[in-house]
Amino acid sequence: MARRGGQRGLLRRARPAILHGFRRVALRGTPYPTLRRARGQVRGLWLRVPPAVLRALDRYETRIYARIRVRVRTRAGMRRAFAWMAPAFRAGPIPAG
Repeated sequence: MARRGGQRGLLRRARPAILHGFRRVALRGTPYPTLRRARGQVRGLWLRVPPAVLRALDRYETRIYARIRVRVRTRAGMRRAFAWMAPAFRAGPIPAG
């Protein structure tokens, strides 16, 4: 993340977070992950980054993924966040379980 975002030490500032109402699935035909709206939750990380880092991450994620606004639960409470998500037709099936 630090290399893609162009800032050293980004992950040291990250905090555990849970995104409700989504599941992590494979991007159809690839080993790469994406999100799909579904019952469930996704564990990840939350961190505050400057706009330049967001722009760098947008460039890295290319046009396949769109940055969406979400709310995640952290130890400090609910936080606004962004996640990168492919269109539904690019998302693989939701795994059983």
